[in-house]
Amino acid sequence: MTIQEMPAKNPGNDGSLMHDLRWIREHPEEFDRGLTRRGLPPSAEQILALDRAWRAAETCAQEAQARRNRLAREIGAAVAASKDRGGAIGANAEVGPLEPQPVLQQRVEGLKTEAAKAAEETRLAETDAARVRAEIDQTLAGLPNLPDDDVPDGPDETANRVLRRHGKPPHFDFVPLPHEAIGERLGLMDFVRAGQLSGSRFVVLRGALARLERALGQFMLDLHTAEFGYTEVSPPLLVRDAALFGTSQLPKFAEDQFRTTEGYWLIPTAEVPLTNLVAGEILDESTLPRRYTAWTPCFRSEAGAAGKDTRGMIRQHQFEKVELVSITRPEDSAAEHERMTACAEEVLKRLGLAYRVVLLSSGDMGFASQKTYDLEVWLPGQGAYREVSSCSNCGAFQAQRMKARYRPAGGKGTMPVHTLNGSGLAIGRTLIAILENFQRHNGAVAVPPALHRYMGGDRVIEPDG
Repeated sequence: MTIQEMPAKNPGNDGSLMHDLRWIREHPEEFDRGLTRRGLPPSAEQILALDRAWRAAETCAQEAQARRNRLAREIGAAVAASKDRGGAIGANAEVGPLEPQPVLQQRVEGLKTEAAKAAEETRLAETDAARVRAEIDQTLAGLPNLPDDDVPDGPDETANRVLRRHGKPPHFDFVPLPHEAIGERLGLMDFVRAGQLSGSRFVVLRGALARLERALGQFMLDLHTAEFGYTEVSPPLLVRDAALFGTSQLPKFAEDQFRTTEGYWLIPTAEVPLTNLVAGEILDESTLPRRYTAWTPCFRSEAGAAGKDTRGMIRQHQFEKVELVSITRPEDSAAEHERMTACAEEVLKRLGLAYRVVLLSSGDMGFASQKTYDLEVWLPGQGAYREVSSCSNCGAFQAQRMKARYRPAGGKGTMPVHTLNGSGLAIGRTLIAILENFQRHNGAVAVPPALHRYMGGDRVIEPDG
């Protein structure tokens, strides 16, 4: 049983986000062990101390409010009795029998003073509880998902595990060029003009390369919708804070995003709007799994990538991607993860590209992931495998942030769904792989057969002019 399955089977009533407080109370050592595997210091003791302070403040607030309610009833009874000229209140035990008018008035004033004190105690306790609760949420918001049991431990990509390979890298009787040299030699890839328009990490594609980019997107969408059962979605490219928080880009990775002056965020991937389609919802079990796909532009500031992949199209501020998102029952998410990865692999297989599947280590996974497979395609121009897709199972992590739940058929209560996302594929990097793997000695590039009908029957991209 994995760590993230536990909250789904025993959901807490604390309204906690990201990580279930009840589960942390019951499994502090396991929680800390998961953080340690992520390269982080233990946090259970700090969180549970805050949790105790929060619950104590909540108890104080509830007790003060109960006292305030009791005093309100006594005041009401005393006021009613004071209207009786005889000053009698009968058998009301809360105020006392047969008290004269002046005594009743004095009692009312005393009760009002006590009620005011109780109201102030309630306010102070509620303020303290809200402050501590906010501190708990802030602490939890900064902690990543805990790794699944079979994720290899390690600080970075050096601990990743290659699971399998498919296809053989092509053999050339000439020195293969990198994609940027091929594109410029074709006269269809322009970094200079893009730099004049927008700065570094942008590109202008023209003619057949622009069409190849479009062909790849259409091919991927057709495959995922017609054969793999994903529902195509055309989502907004601008989202609010809550959407990025739900998929965990906020608050920790705000510097990696682009934000408008009106407060909207440009999506870093269609994962954000697609996953948030179920935010705040209680879904019927019969509607699961839900599978969505979208082809969108993506925008990333690449703030943490200074000096990395500065040449070519590997790491851009704006790029195209076909995204896959699944919403499942907890018990189905592991199988769905394998299925999603296979769907992404099929794109590479049909394009005839050699690739390998890599299980990421605990130190190399994304913030929201509990388990991630990377698909790495062979790039002859670099003489290396490079990531073209990441497929991640996020368990209940994003669902708890988004308050996305489902109601089991015939059961009581609700449970968090599990969310998964993957690239199916990154279009720009797939285009790079085609240029480098299908290049010819004369500067032309062959078009993979799977794309012929999307390229108007063209089988070769020739140098422009």
